[in-house]
Amino acid sequence: MKNKGTIGVTSQDIFPVIKKFLYSDHEIFLRELISNAVDATQKLKALAAKGDFKGDTGDLTIRVSSDTGKQTITVSDRGIGMTEEEVDKYINQIAFSSAGEFLEKYKDQENNIIGHFGLGFYSSFMVAKKVEIVTKSWQEGAQAVRWTCKGTPEYAMEPADKEDRGTDIILHLYAEHQSYAQESMINELLHKYCSFLPVEIAFGKEKEWKDGKEVVLDKDRIINDVTPLWTKKPADLKDEDYRAFYQKLYPMAEEPLFWIHLNVDYPFKLTGVLYFPRIKDKLEVTRNKIQLYCNQVFVTDNVESIVPDFLTLLHGVIDSPDIPLNVSRSYLQSDSNVKKISAHITRKVADRLEEIFKNDRPALEEKWDNLKLFIEYGMLTEEKFYERALKFALFKNTDGKYLSFEEYATLIQANQKDKDNKLVYLYATNTEEQYAYIGAAKDKGYDVLLLDSPLCAHFVNLLESKMKDVRFVRIDSDTPEKLIPKEEIAKPDISEDEEKALRELFQEVLPKEATFTVAFENMGAQQLPVVITRGEWMRRYREMSALGGGMNFMGTMPESFNLVVNFEHPLVQKIRETKDRNLVSQICDLALLANNLLKGEALSTFIKRSVDIIQ
Repeated sequence: MKNKGTIGVTSQDIFPVIKKFLYSDHEIFLRELISNAVDATQKLKALAAKGDFKGDTGDLTIRVSSDTGKQTITVSDRGIGMTEEEVDKYINQIAFSSAGEFLEKYKDQENNIIGHFGLGFYSSFMVAKKVEIVTKSWQEGAQAVRWTCKGTPEYAMEPADKEDRGTDIILHLYAEHQSYAQESMINELLHKYCSFLPVEIAFGKEKEWKDGKEVVLDKDRIINDVTPLWTKKPADLKDEDYRAFYQKLYPMAEEPLFWIHLNVDYPFKLTGVLYFPRIKDKLEVTRNKIQLYCNQVFVTDNVESIVPDFLTLLHGVIDSPDIPLNVSRSYLQSDSNVKKISAHITRKVADRLEEIFKNDRPALEEKWDNLKLFIEYGMLTEEKFYERALKFALFKNTDGKYLSFEEYATLIQANQKDKDNKLVYLYATNTEEQYAYIGAAKDKGYDVLLLDSPLCAHFVNLLESKMKDVRFVRIDSDTPEKLIPKEEIAKPDISEDEEKALRELFQEVLPKEATFTVAFENMGAQQLPVVITRGEWMRRYREMSALGGGMNFMGTMPESFNLVVNFEHPLVQKIRETKDRNLVSQICDLALLANNLLKGEALSTFIKRSVDIIQ
């Protein structure tokens, strides 16, 4: 006899809410249905382990099938199934999950229960105009039941013919969602959401090429690995296993630098493997490679704001039953367990890096160029990580030598203090472009750091704010004598009128696309006649602005340079006497050329003038 009724909800609008607002992504309906099937299968295993189910569990494979003609998708399991009373209780009463009661009875099996046979089932109505459930309970003498609903609070329930225990869910798709019945689409969703579920999932049959054509074999195509690497004990795994799993996750990626195997039982449960990828350039290229799981059920690969921002640069898998299987990211972000897990992962990452620094420093130095962006980003965004990183972070100088922060401070202590007793860290961002500046600094006995990551401007700002009596100065920000001023430098002996006239002469030949400030200094007859420098403060904040660090108005301002004229050079003295505009152009163009600022017509003019001078 067919029974009809109304689903127990508090509002007639529950289905529009489910379809539009409860879930942020329609495609997760398949994840939810298969998760429920896994749940039902794990419950049967728990019953069998306790001796409550005395029959033969048999083949527990969950099967997914589709019919493009009828535009249906079917998910079938051989789990515990449901009686008519259970269908009424767990399906007709929305959000009343059976997992809670079951877990109370079978507490020792709780790790295997996913437990979302409530609202998760109703995600089906995001894509289906009608949903059928055909189910038969594991209990002896149970009558199979068919439940049908068309996406309204009304349903129909009647006896059904079903020989075996378990549940079939049949979705009749809306016209606009019929693409979900295509084999390629189901394949994509299964691999995205179900690749590591703990019960075998079959979709179709295995195929092979034989005699020039594809042949379908009489063998189920299992799409998932039921015991992925992170569920195993680290002691049972080799380095090759970790590398192979990484290639499985990211087939096109370079080999990782190293990894961390997470395995925590208290105060929360957490397993997973996090890999340090080879980070070289832009941050956005490497983000969102951590896959978040709940008992092997894929939740999301968008973990921003769930874990600290810098950890999104890592790759790998995090799995925890304490992370709710919920697609609402705002809920995840506010969840207390998620916050604890986030803090723990940050600590484990720092522990691993410190361990390598102490026990295998050559390995850390070898990998540093690929790691430094990650370390700098972590220090910039997480105060606790900054404090830990001081123990293992490295500087690399322009000679290719790696030193800890403490070691480097000791190295430059004697020779790189300015007249205000501040320790000056000189740095370059490009050894080729700044070669002459580096050489001039080394001639004075200074050491020069290489800080060439995209975060350089932000990073030196951070270090200046944290370190006491320290300044960071880029090597091309001033003349060699003034990079680390130790005493007052005598000013050129020149009248105001002559200085003004000479400044105007130099300004006339400089490019108009940028702002140049002309200054006269005594640098010695052996130094270059003209040097171009870029003021530390303005340049640094322009770079920060370009990377999105605030002060964006600076990004719209024309670039500014200092043209420092060496008053003690013989050519400059000749210019004082002759006012030779051609000579002024030549020495200025040489300085521009050295800074890659001479291009187009100006470069062509310079070449012709140089040929004329040689002749």
